Amino acid sequence: MNNLQISPNGIDFIKNEEGCKLKAYRDVVGVWTIGIGHTGFDVTPGKVITYAEALRLLDNDLDKFEAAVNRHVTKPLTQHQFDSLVSLSFNIGVSAFAGSTLLKLVNINPNNSSIRAQFMRWTKGTVNGKKIDLTVLVARRKREADLYFR
Repeated sequence: MNNLQISPNGIDFIKNEEGCKLKAYRDVVGVWTIGIGHTGFDVTPGKVITYAEALRLLDNDLDKFEAAVNRHVTKPLTQHQFDSLVSLSFNIGVSAFAGSTLLKLVNINPNNSSIRAQFMRWTKGTVNGKKIDLTVLVARRKREADLYFR
């Protein structure tokens, strides 16, 4: 139903949330990451990239998450709603987004105020074998929900 692209403001939102590190590092849950939140088989210990490469990786990554939001959301969205959902899916992954109660509620009524609480269900990470609320994710989800309802 939707055929939207992330806006420049949405891209800036994700850049701000993810930060940019040009040397590969393990994120808070131990996933190898580089650039602006890029993960995958191509991220290896010691890898270093340029800022231009980080932007190219982000652009390629965003294509996948834009497509996922467009494919799974069946109701029309505002640009802010779309940007927010791309940010969420970028962070939690396409399969988690596709199976979420948040998506189910969006597909019933994108303006349902209970969607805000659904963002807050995605604040946990596994650290040392234990699922815990991650402060950084609590803050990010609040900002994503604020963007969604802007």
